[in-house]
Amino acid sequence: MNDSSQAERNKELIVRGFTEFAAGNIEILRTLLREDFIEHSPGNPSGRDAFIEFIAAAPVAGARLDLKRVIADDQYAVVHYNMISPEDERGVAVVDIWRLVDGRIAEHWDVVQPVPEAAEIPNGMF
Repeated sequence: MNDSSQAERNKELIVRGFTEFAAGNIEILRTLLREDFIEHSPGNPSGRDAFIEFIAAAPVAGARLDLKRVIADDQYAVVHYNMISPEDERGVAVVDIWRLVDGRIAEHWDVVQPVPEAAEIPNGMF
């Protein structure tokens, strides 16, 4: 197996999971995350079950997720998207970084930034 085929599998896995999650299927995380999943975001728990319980109650679970791009290699997948809640029409820009091991997510990092007024970003946020 070469790196490009592994990268493509990682990308497909993450896009499928993102699409399912965005459609409201939080349980898809049970098939995607390793039991010993490690979370790097402050305040978010590690461990598959604790993380899923946390995410199910988090704003992301009720938001519209507008996927903008996915980048993947043989070990990581990165997604860039707009998370829009009913209370905030501009939403927040999110970059999730997922480390995959044997077809499952082992670790997660993220960067979250509120989307400012359009006049503040003449080249666009996405």
